Amino acid sequence: MTDEEGAVAGTSDTAADDDALYVLTAVLLTPARFPSVLGDDYPAACAALALEPYDEGYGLVLGQDGSGARWTVVVEDVSLVAVAIAAWDCGMEYDLSPDDRSVVCALPGWPLAVGVAAPGVAAPHDPLPDPEAEGADPAPLAPPDTESWGPAQRRMGADEIAHQWVAWREQIDDETAFITSGGADGAGGGGGVDVGVEKDGADAVAGPEGKDQDDDEANAAAKVEPQAEVDVEADSAAGGEAETGAAVESDRSDADAGNPAKETPSGVHPGVRRALAQARAYVDTPPPPGRVRSSFATGDARMLRADGPGWSLVARTDDIAFILLDEEPGEVLPVGRGTQLPGLLKALDALAVRPS
Repeated sequence: MTDEEGAVAGTSDTAADDDALYVLTAVLLTPARFPSVLGDDYPAACAALALEPYDEGYGLVLGQDGSGARWTVVVEDVSLVAVAIAAWDCGMEYDLSPDDRSVVCALPGWPLAVGVAAPGVAAPHDPLPDPEAEGADPAPLAPPDTESWGPAQRRMGADEIAHQWVAWREQIDDETAFITSGGADGAGGGGGVDVGVEKDGADAVAGPEGKDQDDDEANAAAKVEPQAEVDVEADSAAGGEAETGAAVESDRSDADAGNPAKETPSGVHPGVRRALAQARAYVDTPPPPGRVRSSFATGDARMLRADGPGWSLVARTDDIAFILLDEEPGEVLPVGRGTQLPGLLKALDALAVRPS
């Protein structure tokens, strides 16, 4: 079971009490771990649910009432929700029943797609407006539309790459990712080789309902087309792009085109440079909690996720990075390791929030 989609827990075969919540799944809302569809960082995610960004965080329990209506119950007992998620991830049953005293509020709808439903009740639907609220009750929460592209879909895509790193990383060979224009290893050169991962529109990255996609499907969907080598200055990186049917050849100008030291090499997406420059700025001016997150990866490496205005980054501290941009729907732009990326990833990892 994943954070966003899980087996039915705490339900009975027959539902009769309209006030009861039949729990389907749960997610954490903490600085280190929150549904990225809600925002770039923890305060933004809390604001999307009209919650105060307390350091301790919250648990979000998604379920249905006796009439089948969707509800998201916000609870303060983060530890209880974390234990339930850990048990479900291990394939174990766990009856998640938060104490009423820990309930902060109940919000109509679900912010995430849930692929299961409670037995014995009507199909999931939004609850009817409360007549006593006189039109002041909040609009039902709803997952983002996976057929369109925007900040939420971009962040979901970066999360999916982090969850299926091996499948995505296999699309780029080490020679492509680490070689420099001088033919030396990327650790001793100035940049990487421009490569493109071809994906088809918004389906390039999967949302919560795509988490059961296996590696073979991911490999079949992504195609890597190496482009020309480029030299990259200290404030730029190698990136690539592709669209359905053919690689895109572009020579984009940069706002700093008048400065020879900041000229955009042909084939290097200016959005990649912008994202990396803003990520570097986080080192000097720490961003809001959760804007940069670090989680466990194999060996001594860490998996990094960072977001900013119009961009998302996912990387392993011992490997390359991938960047997604609002202006490039469904495209994944790899960043070669070179000489600058390792130091940036190390600095970001040092300031990132980590799960306790």
